[in-house]
Amino acid sequence: MADEAPLIETADAKAPPGGEAEWYVGAGGARLRAALWTPAAVAAGGRPRGSIVLSGGRTEAIEKYYEFIGECLDRGFVVLAHDWRGQGLSQRELSDPLKGYAKGYKAYLDDFRALLGAYSARLPKPWVAVGHSMGGCLTLLAMAHGEDRFAGAIFSAPMLGIRTPFPLVLSRALTSLNLILGQGRGYTLGGAGKPYDAVFEGNVLTHDPVRHARAWGLIAAEPKLALGAPTWSWVDFGLRATAYLARPDALRNVTAPVVIVSAEDDQLIDTAAQAAAARHLPQGKFINVPGAYHEILMETDPMRNIFLRAFDALTGRVAPTPAEPPKPAPAPTPAAAPVMVAAAAPPPPRATAPAKPAAKKKPAAKKAAAKKPAAKSAAAKAPAKAAAKPAAAKKPAAAKKPAAKKPAAKKAPAKTAAKPAAAKAPAVKKAPAKKPAAKKPAAAKKPAAAKAAKPAAAKKPATVKKPAAKKPAARKPAAKKPAPKKA
Repeated sequence: MADEAPLIETADAKAPPGGEAEWYVGAGGARLRAALWTPAAVAAGGRPRGSIVLSGGRTEAIEKYYEFIGECLDRGFVVLAHDWRGQGLSQRELSDPLKGYAKGYKAYLDDFRALLGAYSARLPKPWVAVGHSMGGCLTLLAMAHGEDRFAGAIFSAPMLGIRTPFPLVLSRALTSLNLILGQGRGYTLGGAGKPYDAVFEGNVLTHDPVRHARAWGLIAAEPKLALGAPTWSWVDFGLRATAYLARPDALRNVTAPVVIVSAEDDQLIDTAAQAAAARHLPQGKFINVPGAYHEILMETDPMRNIFLRAFDALTGRVAPTPAEPPKPAPAPTPAAAPVMVAAAAPPPPRATAPAKPAAKKKPAAKKAAAKKPAAKSAAAKAPAKAAAKPAAAKKPAAAKKPAAKKPAAKKAPAKTAAKPAAAKAPAVKKAPAKKPAAKKPAAAKKPAAAKAAKPAAAKKPATVKKPAAKKPAARKPAAKKPAPKKA
């Protein structure tokens, strides 16, 4: 990098803040101008979205794109803009600075490569290429020749086919003839050694008088920015460059997404060639701007906004806004409470699981119940044996009703929920005189009631059988289950 280069300003065209122009060395040692802008938020330590590399069209200078540069800065992009050789404040090729001259496109591609190399350290990734007219043509040429550092590209009315006053075949023949005759540095037919007319009426560039006047105001402030008609050599460059990009195989290796925004009423560039290029590109997209003239970014807002929407769509895809601190992690933390409540719900099934061992404990309780009558008297043992016999007679009843096993599961939760309450109720009805109802041997009290009834009289067992058969039938078959458990 050398000394600082100037940026031209007028009352209607102010350079966006945060920019600095510099000279860099192009192919063959050419002194070329570029300018780099950094968003204020990024300069303050924020994260940039990426970088925009902006390439203007023929006759255009950096200053013409102040408005668009500001819009890119507002979107968080670092912006690098430059003047092609032979225009703007970059080195001119001929002694007459108004002649639009070019000798092939190799020098342009070498300049572009030198530009990216000089600024690459200051261009945060991802890179997005933006080019208008000739700038779009040369950027796409660079990508077709192996420049793969761009994450995406969007072109405004790119020069992919030139509208000539004669049929294309005749224009090529006429151009070749003038080159053979040594007229390559001469103006084309109708060319003049002065800038294009600054009058708005009848212009073929834009429908917007304000933007048109602003661009010409910059040239009035600095005449060195002006450029006139092309030479035959420049036309030869344009025809060769567009012919190369018209080959489908030339664009197959451009794998990055490329958006071509075409001006419907363009009188300088062939829109059909733009549509064809979009089809040949692996990720090409063609967008038409109805009623627009050639300079879409200098058009009226409704037309211009179509380009901006396409630009936002592309950059949103390849260079999305960096996620600063939108951490939604704290929000889910309060939702953890419901998860804990859901975890508390499983205990009921766990309570049913221990109910099964409670059923296994019954035989232990029965043993205790059997020991108690043994402590009473030997006379009580005899009725106990007699009671055991009818219990055996009751077994077939339990066998006949295997369905009674389902209520057994019901008894288990009943005992877990209120062990003394459910078991005491039937025990109190059969033997209210006995106090050990609070203990688990409630199931064993039923045979005790039967024992008390049998020693009273031998005939009463028949009466005891009737209520035993009726009550379990009316109530729950669960009352009969303790009997098979005793066995």
